[in-house]
Amino acid sequence: MDDFPRLSQLPSCLTELQEAARAAGFTMSCEPRTGSLLATLAATRPGGRILELGTGVGEGTAWLLSGMNETATLVTVELDDSVQAIARKQFGGDERVTFVTEDGGRWLEAYDGTPFDLVFADTWPGKFTHLGAALELVAPGGAYIVDDLMPVPDWPEGHEAAVTDLLAVLEGRSDFRTTRLAWSSGILIAVRTDDATGTSA
Repeated sequence: MDDFPRLSQLPSCLTELQEAARAAGFTMSCEPRTGSLLATLAATRPGGRILELGTGVGEGTAWLLSGMNETATLVTVELDDSVQAIARKQFGGDERVTFVTEDGGRWLEAYDGTPFDLVFADTWPGKFTHLGAALELVAPGGAYIVDDLMPVPDWPEGHEAAVTDLLAVLEGRSDFRTTRLAWSSGILIAVRTDDATGTSA
């Protein structure tokens, strides 16, 4: 089965963002199959609150927005202003999205607002650091998604161990139900099953 997203499903601006990523030397964008999954999950949350940790140039943002309805909202956080500027230029007119240019770890430590129905962690803060803070922002019944879990040749030293530790912590939580997907770049989906505090992360 061909699992690549159908052309009709691709965000209209995806090719432009991919070209901008290449021009900027940015190589960490969301893989299209992961993006398609994000759009589908966003579509299950009409009027939902969505958090993206790691905007990059906005490819993941494009997928999320393509699946969101008109009353859903997205907060997307990125440390690197130069790459996020590409996303802001593309989506600045979309009132559903709020861009935050800040260290993700500091943002997670300071945030005290309403929890989110969907959290996509595509950078170190909220995934390999500040994991507990990110999980506390998932509303009951909400989902937490991480990608880039499959080994690749250019993983830095120690990264495989960090992934192993991350999976162990997530699957050790009593308040999340998890599923691993050996697909796309390697994905884990964790759904919060209640509002109790799970094993410390």
